[in-house]
Amino acid sequence: MTETVYDVIVIGSGPAGITAAIYAQRYALKTALIGNSWGGAISKTHVIENYPGFKTASGFDFMQKWRENIEYLGIEEIPDNVTKIEHLDDGRFRVLMDFGTPLIALTIIYALGMEERKMGVPGEEELLGRGVSYCATCDGPFFKGKRIGVIGGSDTAAKEALYLSQLAEKVYMIYRNQEIRPEPINKKRVEANPKIEIIPNTTITSINGTQKVESVTFHTGEKFPLDAVFVEIGADPRSKMAKELGVLINSKNEVIVDEQMHSNIPGFFAAGDVVNRREKQVIVASGHGAIAAFSAYDYVQAKKP
Repeated sequence: MTETVYDVIVIGSGPAGITAAIYAQRYALKTALIGNSWGGAISKTHVIENYPGFKTASGFDFMQKWRENIEYLGIEEIPDNVTKIEHLDDGRFRVLMDFGTPLIALTIIYALGMEERKMGVPGEEELLGRGVSYCATCDGPFFKGKRIGVIGGSDTAAKEALYLSQLAEKVYMIYRNQEIRPEPINKKRVEANPKIEIIPNTTITSINGTQKVESVTFHTGEKFPLDAVFVEIGADPRSKMAKELGVLINSKNEVIVDEQMHSNIPGFFAAGDVVNRREKQVIVASGHGAIAAFSAYDYVQAKKP
């Protein structure tokens, strides 16, 4: 069977990958966008208030607007999971997937983003989907009128707590340090919300329950009753496949790229939260995607007669 050859294969359907595919298509490159989670992590966010043109929007609605661009431009979208990337002797890349046939590309734009960090405590895995969750907008409605714990003190944790406070009887932000660290506007909102209580200087050693979450155990040994636990303690770059290919990775497991999103492997570009940039924001990831697409265009033009 003859393998289909693309100028660019974009791996990841979050803001960086979608933008990269849009720009690559507009540069008249044969483009495929592969991803099994449309919109990436931002699509699970309750509210977005810091993107120009959108005063406020849910993450889901926000990313659905992006889909209109994909459909309008006729970009080939492949809803699949990439399992391996191979670097061929002729400099091209072979992309293997769970279900689809292998594809060949002159260039890769790697934009797989981040994966939610797990707590790694007893009960977390066993009670996943039965009170343990990593997505407030996905699972919050199941816990109306309940006692909910949000683990973490970041801006995302604060926004999840604010959203859950609209549903829950009480929300407890459980954080290992003294002060939570969201954006100032969200910190004020949390502190002013009578349904949110912050439990500082506290870590969880286990999540308890049989058929569902019933309580958590603090590092002090105290058992604290909860009906649900939403974990928001950060995320790690999904860089494993790139590393296996020989792409250089830093100590934070981020893909190392230059200002034009080049990695150390010719023809392999990366963009978004997976790369070695401090700012993990939608608007920044989108910019990365546009730069990576232009770099891929230059690379393809130089290779073609």
